[in-house]
Amino acid sequence: MKNNTLGAAIDRLSVTIAARKGADAESSYTAQLLENGAAHCARKFGEEAIEAIIAATRGKPEELTAEAADVLYHLLVALTAAGVSPDDVAAALTAREGTSGHEEKASRKG
Repeated sequence: MKNNTLGAAIDRLSVTIAARKGADAESSYTAQLLENGAAHCARKFGEEAIEAIIAATRGKPEELTAEAADVLYHLLVALTAAGVSPDDVAAALTAREGTSGHEEKASRKG
């Protein structure tokens, strides 16, 4: 039985994406994305993010759910292409725990 939490799904997807790095781009969309480089992966992530924004305004939860899955997948691919692991992101989130969003954002200025 699979664990259906978001964290578990991200962990499984991250392992799959890492395994596709360097695979045959003809048979793997993930390998094709990674072969095209970090900038290409970032652009694809941006396209998916825009689609999620549009879905969020339509009031159809199932559409937003599908687009959110696309966003998370493309974010993980972009992170992999840039050499950033999900654990790196988790560490950054953990470091922010207990800090208000306003304080955290102010700490990044200047």
